[in-house]
Amino acid sequence: MEMLVSLLPIILMFVIFYFLLIRPQQKRQKKVREMQTNLQKGDDIVTIGGMHAKVHALDEATVVVITGDGTKLTYDRSSVREVKQS
Repeated sequence: MEMLVSLLPIILMFVIFYFLLIRPQQKRQKKVREMQTNLQKGDDIVTIGGMHAKVHALDEATVVVITGDGTKLTYDRSSVREVKQS
């Protein structure tokens, strides 16, 4: 019993650490993965580099985007930061 009481602060610290840091980060990562897998042709996106473009074509691992001047660029799906609401 004494051993359990002495370990209680450490266990409590790990539980708090999990709920304040690890769990929210996992939720954010899950939302980003879902967003990247649900990309569709015609979506307006922002890349992690800050470039605004429109999805032109999709592959399993890559996305071809078209910029404002008509340039087509190929990116990994993981480089898409967000889908803009139109």
